[in-house]
Amino acid sequence: MALAQLSHRYVFGLKGDLRDTVSYLDEQSIVYPVGSNCVVYNVDQRSQKFIIGSEKSQYTSAIAVSTNRRYVAIAERGDKPTINIYDIHSLKRKKVLTLPECTSNEYVSMAFSPDSKYLVTQSGKPDWTLTYWTWEKSKPLACVKTTNQHNATIYQVTFNPQDNSQVCVTGSGIFKLFRYNEGNLKQFAFLKMDPQNYLSQSWLSDDKIIVGTDSGRLLLLEAGELKNEFSIVSPTAESRQRSTTNTIMEDKIIDDRLAIHSIVSYTKGFICGCANGSAYTFEKTDEKDTYRKTREMALPSSSLRKEETVKHSPSIKTITISPSEENLICSSSDNQLYTISLSSADMAKGEIISFELLSCSFHHHVISGLDICVRKPLVATCSMDRSVRIWNYETGSLELYKEFQEEAFSIALHPSGLYVLVGFSDKLRLMNLLIDDISSFKEFTIRGCRECSFSNGGHLFAAVHGNIVQLYSTSTFENVMNLKGHNGKVKAVRFNAEDSKIVSCGMDGAICEWSLITGKRESENVLKTCSYSDVVIASEGRTVYAVGSDRTLKEICDSQILREIQTGEAIFTQVVLSNSSRMLFGATNLGTIRSIKYPLTPSGDSQEYQAHSAAVTKVST
Repeated sequence: MALAQLSHRYVFGLKGDLRDTVSYLDEQSIVYPVGSNCVVYNVDQRSQKFIIGSEKSQYTSAIAVSTNRRYVAIAERGDKPTINIYDIHSLKRKKVLTLPECTSNEYVSMAFSPDSKYLVTQSGKPDWTLTYWTWEKSKPLACVKTTNQHNATIYQVTFNPQDNSQVCVTGSGIFKLFRYNEGNLKQFAFLKMDPQNYLSQSWLSDDKIIVGTDSGRLLLLEAGELKNEFSIVSPTAESRQRSTTNTIMEDKIIDDRLAIHSIVSYTKGFICGCANGSAYTFEKTDEKDTYRKTREMALPSSSLRKEETVKHSPSIKTITISPSEENLICSSSDNQLYTISLSSADMAKGEIISFELLSCSFHHHVISGLDICVRKPLVATCSMDRSVRIWNYETGSLELYKEFQEEAFSIALHPSGLYVLVGFSDKLRLMNLLIDDISSFKEFTIRGCRECSFSNGGHLFAAVHGNIVQLYSTSTFENVMNLKGHNGKVKAVRFNAEDSKIVSCGMDGAICEWSLITGKRESENVLKTCSYSDVVIASEGRTVYAVGSDRTLKEICDSQILREIQTGEAIFTQVVLSNSSRMLFGATNLGTIRSIKYPLTPSGDSQEYQAHSAAVTKVST
């Protein structure tokens, strides 16, 4: 049988820790990173296209859109970082840029020249090399080390909007202007003030740059000389804040909240996004080199979670403005995308304007549990962000969402799609999926349940309690049996197709098959050198496939290992069989998904697909 082919259908989420997380491609489309791929999202149609990451890519580390909006450059982190240039309309890769002598494993910032013919890239530690490319020829024209300071960090690099030869680099204590000339990048116009932590920058004209600092200061610089200074808070408010500050630590907290992470210029002036969850517009006045703060925009209050301190509330990380300057989109530190209209009618109001979610809210922490419904197009997820979400994979929407006081470790959807089982740190809860709520109606005293599953018929569910598998009736909620035999924590439980048997695997290296009629262990295979992470049972009920720490995929029948397939450098964290039992898939600790030829061949033929930027925690079919 041929290998099953995989393609991306829809992605719920965002990798929000990049310098330029989101960028407009045209009036309707934006691009942003997810895992080791990038999504091209149509804001009007709410549809997605995908730019798939290269093989061996760890994740996207930087994105830049060309000035003419025809190309997008995507930098991928890896042992040898690469830059891929794509045509925006066809999404076909045009060029691949590599620098053999680069000792860093990533590029932290990139920018296209005003005429889109050149690209400047800034590598990360330890070399911090600035490279000037003629990208259409895949040729570096000049390289220079932007800092020799051991603890320095470079945040951003930009082109002069009217001069291909001028580049600005900013970072921790670093503001440098470089000019390209005859194969060299030479610094000019040295900074004429004490260095600060310059987090962001944007050119306002061909000779003036606005720079944001970690203390909420906006510095207007010309040729390295300070021309004016602004603040996101009024002088009276700032002095009042500092007068109530009694310790250095409290003062530091204020500064952290005021940090300016992103600046974007537009026709009227510029807009900056800050760590306090607000964005501010500054407009040019009649007075020379002077800008006046005219508007404050804030993330919705629901994103400021009650249990979090103000210091840890979401911050605005990236701002991008549509080509027509009618709309603004920002990304936040908790991996959300927000939008707001910049039309004159909205901006004329006196109160603070609130951002709106661009599509729907995403998880902002590790997804600990996942399950898919058999009878409805629903996917359920739970996360360490203490939320449970129900997604519709046909419409690409978030159906239900609810936050809880405790962390959620595992989740299972009833085959009917009407109930969900969630394992929390303090108990296991069975909940109704209502039209607009997720309501708990039965609780079980199982603490920290990290694995649970409904039977195929939905009349039973299994819940893991340490090294014991407990079975309950879905109708009477009685504990019908306890399966004891593992000496270590149980990592996975699976029902067979007829719901007559359960197979479980654990950290003790044991794979056990249990009869649901007698409640006794029917067979066992123990390999103490392997800590199993997942197991799946074939439709015929005799063969199981297991994966674990020994970097192999095992085919086991009647307690005997029939075949072992080596997984190479990666460790399989999950394994699943399709409902038709014709396709076998494995997920790895590198974030990739492998389609494995099934039935298994001695060579274990497989095809790998780029997916996440970290280990895959759950897979379901």
